[in-house]
Amino acid sequence: METSKHSMLCLVPLLLLAAGAKVVAHDDLTTFIIHVHPNENDALATADDRKALYESFLPEEGRLVHAYPHVASGFAAQLTPEELDEMSTMPGFVSAVPDQTYELQTTQFLGLDVIQGNISDGGAERGAGVIIGVIDTGVFPFHPSFSDAGMPPPPPAKWTGHCEFNNNGSSAACNNKLIGARSFVSVNGTVIPPLDDSGHGTHAASTAAGAAVPGANVLGQGTGVATGMAPLAYLAAYKVCHELFCRGSDGLAGIDAAVDDGCDVISVSLAGPQNPFHKDPVAIGTFGAIQKGVFVSMAAGNFGPNTSSLRNEAPWALTVAASTMDRSIRSTVCLGNGLSFDGESAYQPDVSSSTFYPLVYAGASGYAAPVRWTAWTSRAK
Repeated sequence: METSKHSMLCLVPLLLLAAGAKVVAHDDLTTFIIHVHPNENDALATADDRKALYESFLPEEGRLVHAYPHVASGFAAQLTPEELDEMSTMPGFVSAVPDQTYELQTTQFLGLDVIQGNISDGGAERGAGVIIGVIDTGVFPFHPSFSDAGMPPPPPAKWTGHCEFNNNGSSAACNNKLIGARSFVSVNGTVIPPLDDSGHGTHAASTAAGAAVPGANVLGQGTGVATGMAPLAYLAAYKVCHELFCRGSDGLAGIDAAVDDGCDVISVSLAGPQNPFHKDPVAIGTFGAIQKGVFVSMAAGNFGPNTSSLRNEAPWALTVAASTMDRSIRSTVCLGNGLSFDGESAYQPDVSSSTFYPLVYAGASGYAAPVRWTAWTSRAK
């Protein structure tokens, strides 16, 4: 009986604590990007000092999503509307912007008339010594465009980044070409590896700084040497998108990390809604990067050619549109009535031009039109 009374007495303070605690459901939380005034001695503050300042604004531990100690004076955090109202009254608070969704864009490049040769014969010396950070969906590290064969010595001493392909921090997937890979995307609270799950980041990285790859082709067509614009540049991949889905808070974190790691150039092929620059996380991050002496190149968007369709138009970044090309892989269909129609197809079957085959109407199969095809064409404008 005495033991039972003692147990009940021990439960009383626990019950009182539980009654006083505010339980917040995860569904009630929204991610905001918070901007605050820096401390007076911010120029001398470390990244840890700034993170401690940011955490002082939060109601409890575990709400901080990202800290931005290098390209913005602020952080991303999960808050309820009531908590945000309370935070807005705190000294040092500047503004709060709800997190935004960004979309992947066609990778930008300039169609310069330059020699596209192999590294071994001296025809591709562009980018030597430069570190390019690609803000995208991550990277597939074993693609031949990321071979380090013929690369110069290891990256400059200023490089402080690392490779996060394995949970134990092993850099086995990186090499002297792909010198870094980091992820800022969380799924169910766990940061996922920087492996490219859509192919877009690999495409963007190889376009910017892919090594020379002889014999590149598509189904045997267009065979030649594929190379990036700066084939001797070092590459660092920053995963801020999961498949086709990107958050502005993650993108800003990737830009912040690229600056801190020592990148000379940042390439961004993402675009969000057309908001004023002070409400655009990526625009804020790239402005901070430019202030640190890092060159920024961004995609012009997939929404033209229409008026007011340009994206990433901030004047401090180089905004580049993808160009067209004059290559045509022709495929001609000859009908039995003598008519012929020219089209394009990378698939060139090895069949006799004098043999006629029946036409097949795809709608006769009874299957509905594939939804994935509609999605694919809309993002490949």
